[in-house]
Amino acid sequence: MQRIAIYGFGRIGRQLLRIGLQQQLFVPAAVADIRDEPTLAALFAVDTNYGRWPEPVAGRPGELEVGGRLIPYYNASAAVPDWGALGVDLVVDCTGRATTRAGAQVHLDRGAGRVLVSAPSKTLADCDAVLLKGINLEDFDPARHRIVSMGSCTTNALAAPIKVIKEAFGIQYGLFSTVHSYTNSQSLTDQPMKDRRDSWAAAENIIPSSSGAARALQFIWPDLHVTGKAYRVPTRTGSIAELTLVTERDCSVQDVNAALRQAAQAGPLHGVLDVLEDEWASSRIVADPHSALLDLPLTAKQGQLLSVAAWYDNEWGFSNRLAEVAAHLAGGA
Repeated sequence: MQRIAIYGFGRIGRQLLRIGLQQQLFVPAAVADIRDEPTLAALFAVDTNYGRWPEPVAGRPGELEVGGRLIPYYNASAAVPDWGALGVDLVVDCTGRATTRAGAQVHLDRGAGRVLVSAPSKTLADCDAVLLKGINLEDFDPARHRIVSMGSCTTNALAAPIKVIKEAFGIQYGLFSTVHSYTNSQSLTDQPMKDRRDSWAAAENIIPSSSGAARALQFIWPDLHVTGKAYRVPTRTGSIAELTLVTERDCSVQDVNAALRQAAQAGPLHGVLDVLEDEWASSRIVADPHSALLDLPLTAKQGQLLSVAAWYDNEWGFSNRLAEVAAHLAGGA
């Protein structure tokens, strides 16, 4: 296993560490952020969405301690750590800001061998590949892929059913709408923000938002004609994406649900995609590790239009895939 560092210890970075330790995928060689160690340790120890970590956690100058594991900590407020000197092979950038090649390249310039970006790159030129577990991770080429994007939580949630439907029935074109929990890019109270719609209180409004998922999906399937948008809603985590498609071959609700069930049970999407046979609300899928849980009672067909609905925990499901892909790129899978 090559040495992995976590750069950015926010919502995704902390869940990445939880999953890496829980699943025994890796213990990071380093964690870097711009905040103080005791505060970051406390946020890791007690998480509003996912509860208390079952082991003692402490933060001291230059280190985080989790259940007796000592993880070196570096304050990156002045500069990105010297990854080469630290022997770090893979940096998982969880800041959400490495979406351009220049932003990710900084880690390579500081000696890292490879960067995994936990966000959609702005253009295909800004990364070497978009690689998702169950979709195209087998295409990883260590010689060519030094900057790898994982897309977004919505990218992963949509890619799973798109793969199933595309392979079984073909896709002419489609639209998606995702109803997504609020995030740190929004404001708690009304105040001017860069994106005007984000200027209204996140916990009190339904807020339309753009989605980078369509762009990331086209990095994987250049011939895919699917686009969409997001609506941020006042839930702490747990989202749902509705995907409406015109397929190339005729299919029924029963055909589609059967294909989704089969994909959930075996094959590359096993553990990535799951199905729900009963009627649930968003609390059902909080802390579920799948990228997409297809709500089969919501599958519908009207004329040529097919509609499927995929639940996903936008933090936990995505962080599970991020941890697994990181371990794979680092030679641990």
